[in-house]
Amino acid sequence: MRSKADAKDTRAERTIEIVTNFEPERLAAPFSLRCGALLIDYIIFVIGPVAMLLLGRYFGTDGTKLITGSLNDTGWLIAVLAGGANSILLPLFSGQSLGKLITGLRIVRTDGRQASPVRLALRQTVGYTVTALTLCLGFLLAAFNRSGRTLHDLLFGTVVVFADRKYK
Repeated sequence: MRSKADAKDTRAERTIEIVTNFEPERLAAPFSLRCGALLIDYIIFVIGPVAMLLLGRYFGTDGTKLITGSLNDTGWLIAVLAGGANSILLPLFSGQSLGKLITGLRIVRTDGRQASPVRLALRQTVGYTVTALTLCLGFLLAAFNRSGRTLHDLLFGTVVVFADRKYK
């Protein structure tokens, strides 16, 4: 039987993740699948405003009152909260937004290891902002390079790969 000291020593040990034979070119997600994941994330973002507008129309609110009313404001608040959680918080904890989760994609470092929360936070905030400032041309880079990396991937040393594939 193990003592409490042995149990504490076992819990204190950290495992080091070693990825062998990681080839981003071979495991990179195709551009069309990344577009599908982005579309799913966009749908999640617009569900709140659309649902509130439909609800307002159902209860008979006319067009001008509908746009300037509290239901519209509530819808956009829901959109901002859901979009922020999906775009920033979920990737910090899992390396995946809901769109990436549904399509089976994950954000990892270029060496195949799990990306740190700081790297993911910067990629999802600063990286997406820089990509948006290029009129989303930074996203199109994934269609034209062998590794399938976008501008925000290149800036922060990440790559989007199939989540269920084994690297060995």
